[in-house]
Amino acid sequence: MQIQIHSIHFDADQKLIDFCHKKMEKLSTVHEKITTTEIFLRLDKDTTNENKVAEIKMKVPGKELFASRQCKSFEEAVDLSVEALKNQMEKYKGKTLGKL
Repeated sequence: MQIQIHSIHFDADQKLIDFCHKKMEKLSTVHEKITTTEIFLRLDKDTTNENKVAEIKMKVPGKELFASRQCKSFEEAVDLSVEALKNQMEKYKGKTLGKL
């Protein structure tokens, strides 16, 4: 799986990048044929505390999945986005296996 992390208008530290890689590797246990993943981390201009946004775009054979979450920390936003992608992948796998 190819993982690209884009931090928009800030420099992500190595700890955050490692966290993202670790979370994405766990997703490969749900669907082993993930081809590419793009993670976009950005700060929203909102004045509230929940201004960290994580958007994840993932490609699996025959489908492109997307999840976006806005939280108080990037780790929480990535974690919730990964959970949403996991649910989407399980639903997608159920549909494709049902067609066989």
